[in-house]
Amino acid sequence: MSNESAATSADAPSAGNAPQLIHAVPLRHWGRWIAVAVIVVLAAMAVHGLVTNKNYHWGLVLPMLFTYEIGRAICWTLILTVAAMAIGIVLAVTLAVMRRSDNPVMRAVATFYIWFFRGTPIYTQLIFWGLVGVLYPRLSLGIPFGPEFWSFRTYDVFTAGVCAILGLGLNEAAYLSEIVRSGLGSVDRGQEEAAQALGMGPRTILLRIVLPQAMRVIVPPTGNETISMLKTTSLVTAVPFTLELTKVATDYGSQTLLPIPFLVVAGIWYLVITSILMFFQSKLEAYYGRSDSQAPDRLSRRGRRRQRTSRQAAINAARTTPDAAPNEWVG
Repeated sequence: MSNESAATSADAPSAGNAPQLIHAVPLRHWGRWIAVAVIVVLAAMAVHGLVTNKNYHWGLVLPMLFTYEIGRAICWTLILTVAAMAIGIVLAVTLAVMRRSDNPVMRAVATFYIWFFRGTPIYTQLIFWGLVGVLYPRLSLGIPFGPEFWSFRTYDVFTAGVCAILGLGLNEAAYLSEIVRSGLGSVDRGQEEAAQALGMGPRTILLRIVLPQAMRVIVPPTGNETISMLKTTSLVTAVPFTLELTKVATDYGSQTLLPIPFLVVAGIWYLVITSILMFFQSKLEAYYGRSDSQAPDRLSRRGRRRQRTSRQAAINAARTTPDAAPNEWVG
């Protein structure tokens, strides 16, 4: 009996050997501070070079930012971007579905389309769109080798703006179709099988089951393609379309013999529009990535500290830890 009591007393921790809280000291990242200092110095040098260089003609840049001509050019640039992306997205979804079809003819047509438009430069395609009226002076609708029901002069319908939008949209569809196809392929096949077991048709499965889940993969590269399209509109001078932002800025620079300030104006507006598009892209990514458990933690250091503090406060309120000073556990 005495041996058992002695063993019990030996196993029980004494009051002086009670576990103590660990006061962790944060690791000092001196390399980060050195890198920050170098970046700050370089940034200050770059800003100083921009502000003090008289060749930029900042006195001319600021008034030109909000002129009517520049505003109209921005509107046309946005119209080209939105219209081309709308055509590209619709065709991309169609081509991606055709690539997944069991019909070999549909797959062959989609594959040929993607091969052709990805294999030729966009600038060359736009040049041909500008010459469509030379290649086909008149277009008609009717029966091949038979009567014509309707005909029109090509340049009456395919104006420079229409050719620019079609050229950009048809080319973009070839790239977006691969993005959509990869997104559709990222959805587990079991989702479609389960939907088929419930009696859903192929169209309902695509629109209600597969496509919503694929948007998490489709949205980020599509946002990048939209931003790229905004800058690709500067190539529509090959059509030629002369109301786009870069073309207008270049023309004003040629007229005044001061190309740099007008190109700076165009660059500033491109940066502004791109920043807005990136903001909405991040919101869409957050919306479609709500259920992603591997989504990156975007909280700041202060936000993470508050999160840890609130969690520890909840643990203390549950009283599942040993009693200690409140300040020691709340941190």
